[in-house]
Amino acid sequence: MTEQIFTNAKLVLANEVIDGAVQVKDGKISDISDRPSNLPGAEDMGGDYLMPGLVELHTDNLDKHLTPRPKTRWPATAAVVAHDNQVASAGITTVFDAVSIGDVNEGSERIVRLIESVNALEHALENALLRADHKLHLRCETSFPGMVEALGQLIDLPLVSMLSVMDHTPGQRQFVSLDAYYTYYQGKYGLNDEEMRKFIATRRRDAELYSEKHRRHVVEQAHAKGLALASHDDATTEHVAEAVADKMTVAEFPTTLEAAKASHEGGLGVMMGGPNLVRGGSHSGNVAAGDLAKHGYLDIISSDYVPHSLLHGAMKLFDEFDGYDLPRAIRTVSLNPATHVGLDDRGEIAVGKRGDLIRVHHSPHHPIVRGVWREGVRVS
Repeated sequence: MTEQIFTNAKLVLANEVIDGAVQVKDGKISDISDRPSNLPGAEDMGGDYLMPGLVELHTDNLDKHLTPRPKTRWPATAAVVAHDNQVASAGITTVFDAVSIGDVNEGSERIVRLIESVNALEHALENALLRADHKLHLRCETSFPGMVEALGQLIDLPLVSMLSVMDHTPGQRQFVSLDAYYTYYQGKYGLNDEEMRKFIATRRRDAELYSEKHRRHVVEQAHAKGLALASHDDATTEHVAEAVADKMTVAEFPTTLEAAKASHEGGLGVMMGGPNLVRGGSHSGNVAAGDLAKHGYLDIISSDYVPHSLLHGAMKLFDEFDGYDLPRAIRTVSLNPATHVGLDDRGEIAVGKRGDLIRVHHSPHHPIVRGVWREGVRVS
């Protein structure tokens, strides 16, 4: 039997904050006390917060490690380990690595290195190289011609726990504004105006040919295999109604207040990006996460492309937004994401739950993660 005791901490429980101690036995929380522990070996938290380990449902942070510079490929296993180190140090104990099944550019690194990166993740797990608990989130680009074949190669892997449906066709969802579409993709791929016009025409043709039938395929596969399912970039109440009818449980990055409201009221967990919340707005010019928080529609934060934005965003909710006390703010990065994808063994400090814990010092400048434990074992 292994045992850890954490004492002299401000315990952030699901609905309250108390001073006290937590005991973990064999990887699970066995006792919670509102008094400090005097038992030998108890680890003094020095009055810092003790919070549940963070749960991340959608990060493409691995991409940056696979390709740290344009046309520069990093060894895949080394990239996975570097990504994991960054994630764990940010307090994330459960991470859904969001890999793209398809892209708007057929020659993109996301497509070329898809299988290699998944194989590297499996290799790292099999050889106990990783600190966080990793799962796969397959982001399915429905307008991509080869999506069905690519999904078929991966969907039965044990690591796969979540699917989402995306459609980055210009003129809708994330890119209602064609100006924003031009800015983003001309900057990303270096296209001139004529090349951009051809690029848009091809994307629209592919959407007409594939988007609807591929969406239906993803939905059917998710339900048949018992996988969590998310919508992506919903912009209208019609988009949300389709997501509800398809029995999705998470609404990733709705682009309008209207869609966020409908998703929240429809029972979907509304997810927004930590970078959006920290920066104060969307890089695509869509609705700000802070506006959703002001209306009470923000349920889940994702670090998206900046791992440390997960805790930073949650603490920003607590510090700056009415209606978000500390337990509610921390639920957006722990219990809420876990619940909406069916992980009922984690996400809160409660007896019987996994001993996934983080020690946080709330400085006036930035929340500082001082310790991370996964199932009672220190990993950072």
